[in-house]
Amino acid sequence: MEKFIEHTGLVAPLDRVNVDTDQIIPKQFLKRIERTGFGEFAFYDWRYLEDGVPNPDFILNNPKFSGASILVAGPNFGSGSSREHAPWALSEYGFKVIISSSFADIFRNNCMQNGIVTVVLPTEEIDVIMTNALRVPGYKMTVNLENQILKDKLGFSSKFDFDPFRKDSILKGLDDIGITLQNEEDISIYESKK
Repeated sequence: MEKFIEHTGLVAPLDRVNVDTDQIIPKQFLKRIERTGFGEFAFYDWRYLEDGVPNPDFILNNPKFSGASILVAGPNFGSGSSREHAPWALSEYGFKVIISSSFADIFRNNCMQNGIVTVVLPTEEIDVIMTNALRVPGYKMTVNLENQILKDKLGFSSKFDFDPFRKDSILKGLDDIGITLQNEEDISIYESKK
């Protein structure tokens, strides 16, 4: 997992509520056993029409959001099943930060476990970011996890809460396995005593 301290990126608005993991990565793409290869299928049913042609009405297909690394979304993002494939797909699609007024707990934990920073802000601040992303060409934000601040060049700035344990892990680039391996020497000593 990559370390995340601060990131500046283009913001893409997904003004939908209750986006569930089945929409983030539809079930027909869950046959892989690797953690890779899911990005191209993120939001597949919304991104493509039935004949496989990109849906011109889906916001992420708009060229002005190409390369976006910050997603701002409506409330209850990541609801539904607990599939970890959803954050894998979002990460591989290019998102490093997701901003919403609320997340499904398991989804949020899966994101943080995979290095995606999930920022919870009040609805009125989400509305400001969503509006700016839609109206301001090339709208970017900076997310500083170390100081827990989100800001743009238009004067918007907001502090956000973040779980201290997950913050420390993401700042160091450690998933649960990496955290465990920090104690590898002690584990080896313990194992040798069996």
